[in-house]
Amino acid sequence: MVMDIDEIRRYLPHRYPFLLVDRVLEIQENRILAIKNVTVNEPFFPGHFPYHPVMPGVLIVEALAQAAALMSCWVNNVVPTEEWDVLFAGIDKARFKRQVIPGDQLLLDLSMLQNKRGFYRYKGVASVDGELAVESEFICALRIKP
Repeated sequence: MVMDIDEIRRYLPHRYPFLLVDRVLEIQENRILAIKNVTVNEPFFPGHFPYHPVMPGVLIVEALAQAAALMSCWVNNVVPTEEWDVLFAGIDKARFKRQVIPGDQLLLDLSMLQNKRGFYRYKGVASVDGELAVESEFICALRIKP
């Protein structure tokens, strides 16, 4: 299944300038493949860095985490509302291998490792043109708001 930005916005509560998933190329019960198009117009580039723009590593991790959250919601047919929320619950084994610059297209490839009592563990890889940029494991949780 492919998702455009309208369908992504249905499952993710994030909005500009913090929505970091532009398109889902494939989504299944245990895997998601999505993209983030990195443009020079991103709001963080003027400060990171003015003469050599580099996407902050923490935002690459956030893009992977958003793809994981999207998959967790989609698998459970849960749309974040005033009642439901999807939360970033953990990060492990993050490794940064390559800088991401304007014009790059990040391929976000995540596999679900575990689904236990509303907690979902993923292994994620972000790459550009087949070259590894970031790899990490993530935990996200679906929760009914108190």
